[in-house]
Amino acid sequence: MSPYDPSAFPPFAVTVDLVVLTVRRHALCALAVRRGEPPFQGRWALPGGFVKVDEDLSAAAARELVEETGLCAHDPDSPVQANGAHLEQLATYGDPKRDPRMRVVSVAHLALAPDLPAPRAGGDAHSARWAPVDALLTQGGYGREGEQAAPLAFDHAQILADGVERARSKIEYSSLATAFCPPEFTVGELRRVYEAVWGVALDPRNFHRKVTGTPGFLVPTGGTTTRQGGRPAQLFRAGGATLLNPPMLRPDV
Repeated sequence: MSPYDPSAFPPFAVTVDLVVLTVRRHALCALAVRRGEPPFQGRWALPGGFVKVDEDLSAAAARELVEETGLCAHDPDSPVQANGAHLEQLATYGDPKRDPRMRVVSVAHLALAPDLPAPRAGGDAHSARWAPVDALLTQGGYGREGEQAAPLAFDHAQILADGVERARSKIEYSSLATAFCPPEFTVGELRRVYEAVWGVALDPRNFHRKVTGTPGFLVPTGGTTTRQGGRPAQLFRAGGATLLNPPMLRPDV
């Protein structure tokens, strides 16, 4: 058997790209950064970066998440953190021509968090902002007011679309929608998450009946709030269920 020769194989780099989703002003938004360096200088993109030589993929994604948002990847076995975010691996993207610099394989991750403050730009990003996913995925490309619209850099439009669909499908059968909520939330706030992610209007009474009747989905905290205006609303926290039975089926639109 001939010895293994690493030089016989072309080198390539590995990156992590983040689809960071939150609900702001009743709209599903994603974190977008304006690239400050070539390639695609000046274009909007998803946050991310190269994986270090001694770094695990999940550690690289968690590092990028902290650098871009100040959020820590939430450990499911630990109590909910005020600055915690759900983080999971989404998919791998390896088109040989996806990056003009060299062969680069991206392992994309999906992060979900409650309404977040204005982001800060880090790394090679020139600026960062929350933008509605519908605007980022517009056929003609994305641009802020007064800018010429252009597609997201690299293959980030496909990565973003895949991340949004992952979120839309997972909140049907899992408790993942609570990751968009603060540690204590009302049924109305949870409903607005579903409405924003799915892009539909839901009947408040039917929604309340479904979520409070699904075993392990929500746990009453014993408190109430008037932050939505009107009468005091009961506060809940996420229960222990990871899978919802029966599932919350997405309406046909």
